[in-house]
Amino acid sequence: MTSTPLGIPLGRDAAAVRTRIEAMEKLLERSLVIPGTKQTFGLDVILDLIPGIGTTVAAGMGLYMAWEARNLGMSKTQIARMAGNVGFDWALGLIPWVGAIPDLFFRSNSRNLKIIKRHLDKHHPASVTIVQP
Repeated sequence: MTSTPLGIPLGRDAAAVRTRIEAMEKLLERSLVIPGTKQTFGLDVILDLIPGIGTTVAAGMGLYMAWEARNLGMSKTQIARMAGNVGFDWALGLIPWVGAIPDLFFRSNSRNLKIIKRHLDKHHPASVTIVQP
């Protein structure tokens, strides 16, 4: 299987998709920690600090996960729910500067990752990975 220089697989199989969406969720929601706390945040919050444009870029990145879900054959209802999560996050981010604060707590990409993982666990159980501490 081919992969990017960062080791992210490029295949269309369920395991490769799982790895890509987990990496995207981590980048957007959990890649950084607020110093002195355990609160994580990611690129999604940082982009929200750029009024209008930043939140739209973050929404586009979030919609990538919905696109991957479509490629997995997930139902239109599940994909619509994921798009609704991204849309709500996008609308919150349109509020200049203040929109980044609720984005710390409403993590649309983490919610969407859970939806996709539930589908993968049910329909592609061989793609499940066990994470050890």
